[in-house]
Amino acid sequence: MHPRLLKTFLAVARTGNVTRAAAEVNLAQSSVSDQLQALEAELGASLFTRSRQGLELTPAGAALKPYAEDLLALADEARGAVDAASGRATGRLSIGALETIAAARLAGWLAGFRAAHPGIEIRLKIAGTGELLRRLGEGEIDVAFCFGPTDNATLDERFAKRSVAAEPLVLIAPPGENRAEVDLATLAERRFVATETGCIYRHMIDHAFAEAGLGKPGLAVEAGSIDAIAGLVAQGAGLALVPRIAVAAALERGEVSEMTWPGSVRSTDLVTIWRRRRVQPPALKALLSEMREGFAPVRPTGARPRHAASLPS
Repeated sequence: MHPRLLKTFLAVARTGNVTRAAAEVNLAQSSVSDQLQALEAELGASLFTRSRQGLELTPAGAALKPYAEDLLALADEARGAVDAASGRATGRLSIGALETIAAARLAGWLAGFRAAHPGIEIRLKIAGTGELLRRLGEGEIDVAFCFGPTDNATLDERFAKRSVAAEPLVLIAPPGENRAEVDLATLAERRFVATETGCIYRHMIDHAFAEAGLGKPGLAVEAGSIDAIAGLVAQGAGLALVPRIAVAAALERGEVSEMTWPGSVRSTDLVTIWRRRRVQPPALKALLSEMREGFAPVRPTGARPRHAASLPS
């Protein structure tokens, strides 16, 4: 079974659609169909059945899926072992990140990393946390950068995690709001623009109010984009709790104002997550080593400079 066929098979299994799978693996639809037929002929079994929802795995396809994932992961490890034995920090490095982290943290840092390692080809993919972890688990990316907490107890056992920075949280309000400290009881009378349930910022708000016996905070709007949240707050839709790096520019321009968040948690970890392997590819090993040394958090207004603490992997 050629890795190329297995990669195409997994793309179709993931998307349930030949067209979407073709876009994902950069092939024509006819090529995807041909590869599926070739794999089915080799195995002597049908791997997909068509339904109203699209293509679904047959029992044979479902049995193949975990083996296909393991075989592709093993192929990556084999390439990494060869590169490591050759002493080459070369190859392709696929990085996934939240949009805020990519723009405010990774862009400049990666430029320096790339200059120091011209033999490493870097691909940067932007997605939400859930999508990043899915892509990491399926081998589409090598490393993911997102905000925590991502508890080790709930993290996929295939993954390793390191906190590389502590990013301060900020409660933003429409321009001109009083910046004096307020308590949770006062905030309970306000409406919030929040991320979806399951996101770390939504969890912090919900947990802080529940801990204070105030029930759930009033929700004005639920939005998936921090940029959209900042825009809604600027227009008076409500308050929002977000990482400072996500709204630093909006604060400087006076589009939103800052209030002190009275919850017990005042910052969130910026974490690096990667898949455990017997042999890490040299490109990923180089990134993790240098990320440990030089990834610094944003500095809150008026605060002294500080350095991010790195945790052991």
